[in-house]
Amino acid sequence: MRLNNGSRVVIIGGGPAGCFTALHLLRLASDNDLQLDIRLYEPRDFKRPGPGGCNKCAGILSSTLVQNLEILGLSLPPEVIQSDLTAYVLHMGEVEMRLSRPDARRRIVSIYRGGGPRLGSPPFPGSFDDWLLDQVRQRGIQVIRERVEAVRPGERPLVITGKESYPADLVVLATGVNSRAPLDPTWKYIPPLAEIMAQDEVSLPKNILDSQVHIYFDHPAGLIFGGVIPKGRYANVSLLGHNLPPRSVKEFLIAHNLAKTFPNGMALCGCTPQVAVTAAENYFTDRLVAVGDAAVTRLYKDGIGAAFITAESAARTAVQRGVSQRDFSVGFHPTCRRISMDNRYGKMLFRLWEISRHTPFLLDVWQEAIMIEADLPPEKQIHSRTLWNMFTGDEPYRKILWQSFSLPAMLGLFKGLVRQWKRK
Repeated sequence: MRLNNGSRVVIIGGGPAGCFTALHLLRLASDNDLQLDIRLYEPRDFKRPGPGGCNKCAGILSSTLVQNLEILGLSLPPEVIQSDLTAYVLHMGEVEMRLSRPDARRRIVSIYRGGGPRLGSPPFPGSFDDWLLDQVRQRGIQVIRERVEAVRPGERPLVITGKESYPADLVVLATGVNSRAPLDPTWKYIPPLAEIMAQDEVSLPKNILDSQVHIYFDHPAGLIFGGVIPKGRYANVSLLGHNLPPRSVKEFLIAHNLAKTFPNGMALCGCTPQVAVTAAENYFTDRLVAVGDAAVTRLYKDGIGAAFITAESAARTAVQRGVSQRDFSVGFHPTCRRISMDNRYGKMLFRLWEISRHTPFLLDVWQEAIMIEADLPPEKQIHSRTLWNMFTGDEPYRKILWQSFSLPAMLGLFKGLVRQWKRK
C-alpha cells in the first residue's frame, strides 16, 4: 500500500493538526517527485468570533513550535500574535514567584484560535487557525467547507459528506477531542480520555501587564491550575482540573480576589472544552491514521506543538514508507509512543510540584534557590528554568525532570537550605 502519483488523500479537520499534515504531505511529496490529490474538509469559519469559530484552547504557542513553523516556510504575522509572553507569575497564597523568560531568543506568544471573544468589539484579532488554513489554500490544496458525515472501510476508505461519497487512498483524522470522529464503528477507533476545562474571556485589566501569565492553584475544588493569559485587549481565564464544578470560573475569580479586577465581572465569551490526557486506541490501520489530539498530545501543555510533530511523522511515513497498518506501526507509532512516555514524566513533575507546594519548608527552600541564582546567566538558572519549562511546555518533560535532579539543581537547593537555616 503506497501512495503514487494522483493518489487521493483526505484530511478531516482544518485545525493545526490537519493543516500541518497537509503542508508536510505537500513538502515531502515534492521532495520525492510525487503528485498527490489532497483534500481537506473543514466546515467552520475560523474568523468568526466566539465558540463557533474557535478551536477552544488557552492559545499559547511554545518557542519550539514557533521555530518549527520555519520548516514549512511559515512565519507568524504580527496580527496573529496577541501578546509576547516574557514572564509567568505563580500565586501560592501569600507567596508570589515570578519566572522571567530564561532565553530572549525562545519566544512564547499567545494567539486566538478563532476571531476573538463572542462579545468582543472591532477590530477583531487575527485568528491563528484561519491564517494556517489560508496557508494551505495558498499552496494549492483544496479546502472544502463541508462536514464529513462518515468514513466507511473498504479496499479504499469511502468518505461521505452531505453532497458526495469520495473514495480515498489515505484518510487522516484530525478532528481533535472536541468534535466527533466520523468513523464507522468497524474501524474500532477509541478517542482519548479527556478532562474538562473551563474558560472565559474578559477585557484585560489595567493592573495586569500584557506580557505576564498569572498562575493560581487550590480553588475551586478539583483545580490543577488556573491561568490568566493576556491576549492583546483581552485576557483568557483558563482552568484545568478534575470534575470542575459549574460556574467554576466565577468561583476561581472570587477565591483569588480577582473578581473586582475585571470590569463588572463580565465574561465576553466562555466554553468548557475537553483536553486529552491519554492516547487514543486503534488510531492507525490500513489507509487510516489519526494525528494531533485525535491520536496523542502532550499532557496539559503545547498541544499545537504535538500536532506538528505527529502530523510530520504521519506524513513522512505515508510518503516514504506506505499507508498500511504495518507502515504506520513502524514509522509513526514510535513518535506517538515517545509523547506518551514523556507524559509519564510530566505526571511525576506535576506530582512533585504539588508536594513541594503543600510543604512550606520545601517551598521556602526552592524560593531561596531561585533568589540565589537570580544573578547568574540564564543558562545557569536551573530552578527558574525548570518551572518556566514545566508551565510553558517549552521542553520535553523528561528533560525537565532530569534537570530538576541534576547536580547543579541539588547544589542550588542545598544553598537555599543553608540560607534558610541561617535566617532562622
